[in-house]
Amino acid sequence: MTSEQQLGAIRAAPGIIRVHGHRGARGILPENSLEGFAFTFSADVRVVELDLLVTADHIPVITHNPQLMSASTRGADGKWLCEDGPLISECTFAELQTFDIGGLRPGSEYGQRYPDQVFLSGIRIPGFDSLCQLIRDDDLDDVWLNIEIKSDPRFPANTPEIPEYVADILKPIFASKLEDRVILQSFDWRVLHECERQAPQISRSYLSYIPKPNAPLAVNIYEGSPWMDGLSLEEHRNSLPRVVAHAGGQVWSPFFEDLTAEDMQMARNEGLVVNVWTVNERADIEHMIDLGVDGIITDYPGRVQRCLLEHGLSWK
Repeated sequence: MTSEQQLGAIRAAPGIIRVHGHRGARGILPENSLEGFAFTFSADVRVVELDLLVTADHIPVITHNPQLMSASTRGADGKWLCEDGPLISECTFAELQTFDIGGLRPGSEYGQRYPDQVFLSGIRIPGFDSLCQLIRDDDLDDVWLNIEIKSDPRFPANTPEIPEYVADILKPIFASKLEDRVILQSFDWRVLHECERQAPQISRSYLSYIPKPNAPLAVNIYEGSPWMDGLSLEEHRNSLPRVVAHAGGQVWSPFFEDLTAEDMQMARNEGLVVNVWTVNERADIEHMIDLGVDGIITDYPGRVQRCLLEHGLSWK
C-alpha cells in the first residue's frame, strides 16, 4: 500500500471531514485512558489522538505531561498529589500503575476547564501496547491512531535520547502490525526526522504553533527554532505548508487559530493532509468546516459530529 493510499482513510473526501478524539474524549472521560478511547470508538469516531512518553524500563505509556499531573492524579492512598511529579521517564511501568488518573481535582484550574468530565476511580495510565491490541479487534480494524510523541528541546533530560525514544515507541506498532493505521506527530521536528530514519513507511505529522502575544503554550515556529531541526521559514517564503512538504511530511497539524485560507490552499497545493487542534467551540468548528480541513481534533467529538451532520457532512 502506498503512503497516499494509507492517507486516504484520514484525508477529507467529498462529504467527509474526519473527527479525531483528542486524548480520547477529554471533555467527557478521563484523558488518555483506555476507558476514554473505548468510549470514543463506541461513539463511531475512527481516529483518536493520544500522547506517548516512555518509562524508565523502556515501556511506552499513554500520558501527556512529562511529570504526573497533580490536578489529575491520586496516589495509592487515594489522596491527590501535592505537586506535579515525578518524571514519567524516572518511573517504571509498575510504579506508574499505583497511581489513579480517573478524575480531575476539585477546585483546580485544570479541572474547571472540563466541568463535564466524569469522575472515575481505579483508572491507570495505560501502556501503549494495550491500545494497539485493542484496535486489532475486528470491530476496530478501521481505527487510526494519531500519536503525539512528547518532546521538548528545552528540557532534554525529561525524555530519553531521541533515537532510543523513537525505537521504543515503534516496537508496539510493528509488533501489532499497525504501520498502515498510525500517524506519528510531534512539535519537536527532530523526533519526526528520526521517525523518518527508522520507519519511513509511517506517515508523519508536523505540529505547529506560531508566536502570539501571551501564548499559553510553548511556540515552536520561528526562525532559528530548536523545535524545527534546522528548517527555515525564510527559505520557503514564510509558508509553513511549504516547509512541511520540503521536510517530507505528509500531514500538517496547526493550531486552529493559526490556519488561514491562504495556508489551507497552499497545503492543498503541496498535497498535505491538514488536521487542526484542538477545536471545541461551535463557531470555531464551523470555521474549520468552511476552510475545508481534513481532520478536526477535539475534546468533544459529539459537538463536531453534530456540526458536520447539520452541514450535510459525515466523518467517515
